[in-house]
Amino acid sequence: MKKIFVAKILAVFTLISLIPNIAMACACGCGVFDVGTTDMLPTEPGGMAFLEYDFMNQNKNWHNDSSAPAENNDDKRIRTSFYTAGAEYMFNREYGGEVELPYAQRYFKTTEDNGDIGAFRDSSVGDIRIKGIYTGFSEDMSTGITYGIRLPTGDHKDANFDRDTSIGSGSTDLLLGGFHVGGLTDDRKFDWFASGELDQPVLVQNGYRPGTEIDSVIGTYYNDWYIGKMKIAPIAQIIGSIRWRDDGPASNHANSGYERLLLSPGIEADYSNVRLYADIEVPVYQYVNGNQLTAPELFKMNISYKF
Repeated sequence: MKKIFVAKILAVFTLISLIPNIAMACACGCGVFDVGTTDMLPTEPGGMAFLEYDFMNQNKNWHNDSSAPAENNDDKRIRTSFYTAGAEYMFNREYGGEVELPYAQRYFKTTEDNGDIGAFRDSSVGDIRIKGIYTGFSEDMSTGITYGIRLPTGDHKDANFDRDTSIGSGSTDLLLGGFHVGGLTDDRKFDWFASGELDQPVLVQNGYRPGTEIDSVIGTYYNDWYIGKMKIAPIAQIIGSIRWRDDGPASNHANSGYERLLLSPGIEADYSNVRLYADIEVPVYQYVNGNQLTAPELFKMNISYKF
């Protein structure tokens, strides 16, 4: 019965991820950093600690599916560095858990009420994420689901930041995801992977409801390149990101909501219990409602240690 119940949950997630691409929203869309390659997927019982750095410089005004004049948007730049410390532990080949503690530094350049251009900075702990992991579908742990919550621990009360540009969302969200890793060739020199996550706000504060967000990725990597004892894995992946419009009187409903497709080359290096990962994520298609700032590229670096 237990496995039937979990399988039903995975089926529901699969149906959700197939929802047609309706336009959705938010200035950041930072959930795209929470899906990626196998560097964060469990492969055996035990623990893993990691540090991650992500960077996004939103400096291009975008309207619908093309760039637009900067004067059409009161916001001029949102530059953010994200630092995340986390740990994952698989108690056995079926059950585990993960916690992520983010910290962000954000620079915000915008038009003030008097018409002047102002620049503001904020540094804060972000929204903590706590998730469970189930990988009991197969002995090799190649398929699994994740489920948990995102807590409203990030700063969302800085008077110089709108709700959709604040570091914290102010909402408590339910998280539901799934992943799979498989062989692309019989000799397993090339593997493929897919993962996705739904972020659904359920408890909100002060008239602002961030849009529901779905992020997913599919990719492949070469699994048989070694330099001495170090394994090097070149990676190619496609990342899709969709977010519904924000709602509530404190939201910028008209200028929120998007869908986005990114190409992301990356590389992973494994030596003993240490793993290094880096990629660049380049939008090849994006559609936004109204006028929103977008980033020409996004960057991710991660170092992890298994124990």
